This record gives sequence, structure tokens and C-alpha cells, in this order.
Amino acid sequence: MDNQLTFDDVFEQNKRRIHYQIHKMHIQDPHQEFFQEGLIALWNAHESYQPDKGPMATYFNYIIRNRLIDRMRRETRWEDVTRKAIHEQTTQYTDGNYHRSAEGSHAIAAYYSLPLDDTSHWEVLRSQLTDKQWTWVECFIIHDMSCKQIAEQEHTTVEAVKNWGRQVKKKLNDPHSCEVLLHGDTEL
Repeated sequence: MDNQLTFDDVFEQNKRRIHYQIHKMHIQDPHQEFFQEGLIALWNAHESYQPDKGPMATYFNYIIRNRLIDRMRRETRWEDVTRKAIHEQTTQYTDGNYHRSAEGSHAIAAYYSLPLDDTSHWEVLRSQLTDKQWTWVECFIIHDMSCKQIAEQEHTTVEAVKNWGRQVKKKLNDPHSCEVLLHGDTEL
């Protein structure tokens, strides 16, 4: 190691080397994170360089390039893990089902994600619905009645009952409403 050169001198002579490696590997570095990684690699290479092992420039290039590759691999792994976790969470929440319309596709909440035997969840749900909407939930979901049967029982039309169901489904598909239902927070 050349003890006469300070790291500041080494940095001034080799900072372009870091930029060159970043450019050569086509890395987008708007926040200078990869440059910082290269700078740390340059520091480590400066500290561990042994002149009898080869030229300093070759060693610096090797260390900087490999450190940048390691950083890219870590970020790629992190992005993959994050993407898989988000996909799994979405799939668990929606059961993979989507409703497609002119506005785009919207995830449909899986009905079985609501705990059917927990009365506290039903009470929270009831507090968020109108009487007609709750009637639809109670008759259609809990008692497994058809829209026609509900309409006869409530002395209304089948279309009105279907509308109550659409309103309930809209509330259940809203992510904020589902959080309220699943965690028991009654503020919507």
C-alpha cells in the first residue's frame, strides 16, 4: 500500500473510475447510492491493496465492479421479495378475483375472509350499513336466501334487493372499509 497517498488523493484520482463502472453496467443512480457503494469499495480497496499482487488500477476496478454487482443483486432480491409479498397479500385478500369495468379492474374481497362465527365482526359490519343493506347481508349471506325470497319477505322488488347487495359489496370492496371490519375500528 502506498502510504504517501492519502485517501483524498486516491479519491480525486479514481472517482471517475466509479462513474465509469456505473455507466458501463447501465446503472441508473439518481440518488448517488451506487456511487456511495463504489466509494466504500474504493476505500476498502485502498486499505487492502498489496502492490506485489498486481496493478492498483486493476485491483480498484475489480473491487468496485464486484461491489456494485453485489449491490444490484441485493436490490433485485429485495424487489423480488417485496413483489412476491405484495402479490401474496393481494391474493389472500382478494382470492385472486377481480371485477372488470370501464373504470378498470378492482379486486373483489374474498367473503370467507370475514370471520362468520365472530359476532363482534358482524356488529361492526351492521354499524356501517343501512337497515336495508343489513337485511341483505343477514338474509343473503347468513341465511342463504335468494333475492326473490328476500324481496317477498321485505315486500319489495328483486331489483331493490339486488341494489342493496351491490351497495354492500361496494363497501366490502373498499380497502378502508375492510380494514374497519377486520380490525374492529368503527370509524369510517
